[in-house]
Amino acid sequence: MREFLLGLRLLFGAGRGNRIRFFLMAVGGSLGVCCLALVLTIPQILDAHDGRAAARQPETASAQPAGATLVLQRTDPYGSKGFTRVFIAKGTENTKDADKIPPGLKELPDPGEVLVSPRVHDLLRDQPAVKALMPGREAGLIGAAGLAHPDELFAYVGTTRDKIADEGRALESFGYSYAPVPAIEPSTLTYVRFAMGSLVLLPLGIFLSVCARLSAASRNRRLASLRLLGLSTKGTQRVNAAETVVAALLGAIIGLGEYWVLNQVMTRTGLPSLRWYPDDGAPSAITIAICLIGCPLLAWFVGRASARDAAANPLAVRRTAAPKRPTKWGGLLLVTGLGIVVGYCATGFTDRPANSIGLNALVMPAGILLTGLGLVLTLPLISYALARRLARTTQSLTLNLAMRRNEVEPGSTMRVVTGLVLLVFSASLAQGVLIQLDQVTRPSAPVQDYSFQLSSLTVREQQELAEVPGVRAHAVTMDSWTDPEGSADQPWASAVVATCGQLAKLVQHSDGCVDGKVMRLSDPDAGTGQGARPGDSLMFRIPEGGQGKTLSITLPQDKIAYSGYDPSGVGGAEVLIPPSALPATARPERAQYVLTGSSDHDEVRKVLDGIAAVIPTAEVNPVGVNVDGLEQIAVLETLLAVGMIMGLVIGTAAFVVSATDRAVERRPQVTAVTLIGARARTMRAAQCVQVVLPLSIGLALALVTGKLAEACYLITGGSEIYWDFAGLPVLALAAAGVAAVSALGTLPLVGRRIDPELIRRD
Repeated sequence: MREFLLGLRLLFGAGRGNRIRFFLMAVGGSLGVCCLALVLTIPQILDAHDGRAAARQPETASAQPAGATLVLQRTDPYGSKGFTRVFIAKGTENTKDADKIPPGLKELPDPGEVLVSPRVHDLLRDQPAVKALMPGREAGLIGAAGLAHPDELFAYVGTTRDKIADEGRALESFGYSYAPVPAIEPSTLTYVRFAMGSLVLLPLGIFLSVCARLSAASRNRRLASLRLLGLSTKGTQRVNAAETVVAALLGAIIGLGEYWVLNQVMTRTGLPSLRWYPDDGAPSAITIAICLIGCPLLAWFVGRASARDAAANPLAVRRTAAPKRPTKWGGLLLVTGLGIVVGYCATGFTDRPANSIGLNALVMPAGILLTGLGLVLTLPLISYALARRLARTTQSLTLNLAMRRNEVEPGSTMRVVTGLVLLVFSASLAQGVLIQLDQVTRPSAPVQDYSFQLSSLTVREQQELAEVPGVRAHAVTMDSWTDPEGSADQPWASAVVATCGQLAKLVQHSDGCVDGKVMRLSDPDAGTGQGARPGDSLMFRIPEGGQGKTLSITLPQDKIAYSGYDPSGVGGAEVLIPPSALPATARPERAQYVLTGSSDHDEVRKVLDGIAAVIPTAEVNPVGVNVDGLEQIAVLETLLAVGMIMGLVIGTAAFVVSATDRAVERRPQVTAVTLIGARARTMRAAQCVQVVLPLSIGLALALVTGKLAEACYLITGGSEIYWDFAGLPVLALAAAGVAAVSALGTLPLVGRRIDPELIRRD
């Protein structure tokens, strides 16, 4: 306790520089704790989503006893989101029981009543046509307990028993033990955990350690003085640890406050595709304990370790003895991690590459984390060896000054650049995660088709749909008519009503098309019509004014060889009919209106949202696309973006905090060298070289190890891409930008005003 109080007295009575350092430690630690709280809370937010979705899920029975409440649930796409409607026909038995009322409601809706989520309420105001999906009058809003998230499209529709008797099921209770459609599939959640661990937690641990070791040289001299005055070895370590623990504890408290403010702001503004209620993002007791206990505990161990030299050999610290060679344990970690990573990469050249099943699911991430940690711990050793060699051989004053300083304090410079090196390493891993996610979720075809019942569209709606941003082409598909009382071998075929240009955009390849002619379509990979051969007559029914008319087409000899996408809205068609063969107002029976666009997830979401703006109540079939899966992909992309942004913030913060601390720490040495005749230009160049040279080596290592770690991740994940050479130029440019920023950050270290008082105090 005596050493702890002594540490506090030194903390508040050691001058302005010490208070600035303490402020930097607390602010830097608060930023790290804020990011840590956000990472720890994301699984809690997803669990809260799934928990509320499970609690409102109806448990039903197929039998329909008299007096039972009937339930029918429908989930349809509205734009790029799912719109869930629960039709309820109230019975006469136990409708007031708590388990018969879903969360968020006080009672079940009566026939003709509709209870909607706030998002649907706003939608009804902006898009009145949506009311056709929910027959009845709006009678209230669903509470937060009954919604997975604030933006959910959800409604309870009261109806009569006879309207849902055919498909409805008897309600037993509400509440499942699991969510039918989770916010993120458990198998896919592995990507999120790995990404957050690699992009955020590893840089965060290094950043908090950097904050705990600010002004290490001046603190070591002060601790060495205490040791020479008679303080014990352990007491000296406790004095230093007390100071770092107080700074870490204050930073943790401030960081939790910052996260509280951030949570309140984000619940009101939201993230793209991810919204939550304030209580969902409130830090749990475990999160608070990790932040308030774990961070000061880390600072305690770092503080004791950093004071070991001052406590063990105080005279060497006070007289600035020749430094010891940095430890080689970091190199051992790097070699171990690289051995694991390279071993997995080597399997990519074999016929049986490694997978992420079983023990590999633990060894592969451990190898990548060991590589990143070993990279950080090896940088001081590399900087020391390089500085020692260059300082002995160079004839340049600038380079000699820079390398001698790096030789004396290799860890000081590396604390400045460590965050930036980890940023490049993490960016390479982020590329791998995005590639893997794209491989898993990418549609098999480069185009995406959307299909509608033609009879449900007006001519104007067809024109507006064709003009939706992202739509490349449109066409009509229809099936020929067969007489139900005729022979069983009547020819049958499907037709596409489109121009040659439209057909070319709808299929992968077409050859031999002539505009204005009816032509036969031949796809060797698709089936043919029911006995339809050149010369056969095909009938297409076109009802007009209540009287059936027919369009007779003779299957011609001229054919178009084409290959369609899989899946496709026009796949398997046998006839191409020019649009001029049909009136503009024609509505053939069994006809579909087909749109096509890019299969990129963002483009699909944009097109679906555009369709919902034109025809909010029409039933759209996004061929081969699961809207629930599309929403999950959007959530994953948002979480990965958050992880990369946090990694960028942590890396930048580590640089700013370390560079500011180094500027304060190096002022006496810079002033001394300036007073003996060194020009300011020489000093600025020396400071720049002192940082940029080891940083460049660290960035080169980060590029190499990062790409190896990325390849290891892609190979074990079963990706089609093993070696991401396309992402290398982006990382190289990022590394060059990082080096340029670090060079600019060294310039304020040498000012125009010389303060000799700094030397007297030293």
